[in-house]
Amino acid sequence: MKFFSTFLATILAVVLVSSSMVFAQSAAIAPNENLVSEGIPAIPAALAETVDRYTQFRSASLSSWHPTRREMLISTRFADTPQVHLVKFLLGSRQQMTFFPERVGGATYQPTQGNYFVFSKDIGGNEFNQNYRYDFKTGDVTLLTDGKSKNSRGAWSNRGDRMIYTSTRRTGKDTDFYSIDPANPQSDRLLSTVEGGGWGGLSWSPDDRQLLIQEYVSVNESYLWLLDTQSGQKTLITPKGGKEKISYEGGVFSKDGKGLYVVSDRASEFSRLSYIDLATSQPTYLTSQIPWDVEDFDLSEDGKHLAFVTNEDGASVLHVLDTATRKEISLPKLPVGLAYGITWHRNNQDLGFTLISARSTADVYSLNLVTNKVDRWTESETGGLNTSQFSEPELLRWKSFDDKSISGFLYRPPAKFTGKRPVMIDIHGGPEGQFRPVFLGRANYYLNELGVAMIFPNVRGSTGYGKTFLTLDNGFLREDSVKDIGALLDWIATQPDLDHDRILVTGGSYGGYMSLAVATHYSDRIRASIDIVGISNFVTFLERTEGYRRDLRRVEYGDERDPKMREFLLKISPVNNADRIRKPLFVIHGKNDPRVPLNEAEQIVATVRKNQVPVWYLMAKDEGHGFSKKKNVDFQFYATVTYVKETLLK
Repeated sequence: MKFFSTFLATILAVVLVSSSMVFAQSAAIAPNENLVSEGIPAIPAALAETVDRYTQFRSASLSSWHPTRREMLISTRFADTPQVHLVKFLLGSRQQMTFFPERVGGATYQPTQGNYFVFSKDIGGNEFNQNYRYDFKTGDVTLLTDGKSKNSRGAWSNRGDRMIYTSTRRTGKDTDFYSIDPANPQSDRLLSTVEGGGWGGLSWSPDDRQLLIQEYVSVNESYLWLLDTQSGQKTLITPKGGKEKISYEGGVFSKDGKGLYVVSDRASEFSRLSYIDLATSQPTYLTSQIPWDVEDFDLSEDGKHLAFVTNEDGASVLHVLDTATRKEISLPKLPVGLAYGITWHRNNQDLGFTLISARSTADVYSLNLVTNKVDRWTESETGGLNTSQFSEPELLRWKSFDDKSISGFLYRPPAKFTGKRPVMIDIHGGPEGQFRPVFLGRANYYLNELGVAMIFPNVRGSTGYGKTFLTLDNGFLREDSVKDIGALLDWIATQPDLDHDRILVTGGSYGGYMSLAVATHYSDRIRASIDIVGISNFVTFLERTEGYRRDLRRVEYGDERDPKMREFLLKISPVNNADRIRKPLFVIHGKNDPRVPLNEAEQIVATVRKNQVPVWYLMAKDEGHGFSKKKNVDFQFYATVTYVKETLLK
């Protein structure tokens, strides 16, 4: 099974994109036709030449194994956006299969013959993904969905004759289940209706009669159901109404179909791997000895081996369990970083995964159980830079206002930079996200060339530190996470090599809200802030975010329809406290953002400008929740480097 954090999805979108930048013949770089730039000074063309190698990083991630051959589909970028590529052998050429101006969201082979694959794509970052079939024999691409609604790519039956996927086409907000034979698009039919936008398919039973599905309510609460793949009837298998809220993060049928392997935090602070007997509904816990979250797992085709990844203080640890003995198999040690997307080949020997670390951009690897050897499938370009000397993250901890221990990662600039170093604080999105010790991509320029230290905090509400910690910022506790940054500012002031008088705070999505909130609460302690696709008013955000995700967000932030909660949300919203923002602000947003609508950027820009505070504004007409096209990402980077030099380094 695959589980990707909000943070990861944002990082890979930035790292994967690329194409050549077209420069004007003048001495300045002009924003392309899809960018709206306000307040940003002319950017000299010489800057692009200086930072160019830091914009050339590529990455690769595993999409799907071929069912009968030791080949794979990967996602990587050679032009402007990530596309599907075929790799036939270790470190083989990456043969591009899809060619679109928009990024392609991965792909899955037809699981028995592999004569075609299904992939997903949206338009302009609007996240209304459509499914398509690519035929290897003809090269034809066929639309499989309605072209309008939001669709998941779906789960394949074991026989490979059907996919069941979710779609919002009926109501625009409910993610109903549909069944289709991708080889015959006319077979598409509504299978089962649901209420809410948090439903998704997980695993088919061995006889293909049932599909294990998930009902997601919040990061702390979800349920598992069985869906009859013919009638569409749903049967709840994890009871509702108990005192304890339980999160089920995935599941797969055992080979004999008598039970399920699932990940949940039932009766535990952390998510554990367990086996549920379907006859008795009783769980047997398999990883209680590991005091960290299990975040990703997959069962081999023969059911004999269960691979899983634990998140241990932000770093991934790979495990393989023998399902008969329920004992772990000794494995080679992987570099400290993030391993994700673990997927067994149908040969039951090769376990594929993507690995990223501070000194290595994301690439595809596999572990062979017979040889106990790790093989590398891709070696992505790094702009000619020697990444072996890049900064390794240091785990740091500090006490917050209520004596809670908060942690994060510090990347220090090279030793050639002497004296106290300026600091960039970069806050992750989510808020149910977590910064992990990964490759920083373009941000390495700030470290290596500008001598700026970078801190990535995991404030309360972050995943990875137990379900109690995860709820400490919910509802009326929202600003407690902002106070965690205030405590971090105190910690920085105690460090002899960090300059507490030169601090910039930035973040994307929820991190964008946090950046704005820090700017309102601690304006006298920072030099500047950057808000990337951030929330400026919780009420307008909840009222305008896409319908399929509105109720899911209300669980986290509070229901704006409740008078007391509405009053609180308006009180803490940065746009209503903008008179306290006294330092420069840079706001970046995509016009087609379905999560945090563009209005959130427009209103904070207009309000702060009324206070005569310098505001830079960059909007992309062809992007959504974060920039993904390299030409846009490049200009954003040039502008941000200029902003950092103007506000933090002077």
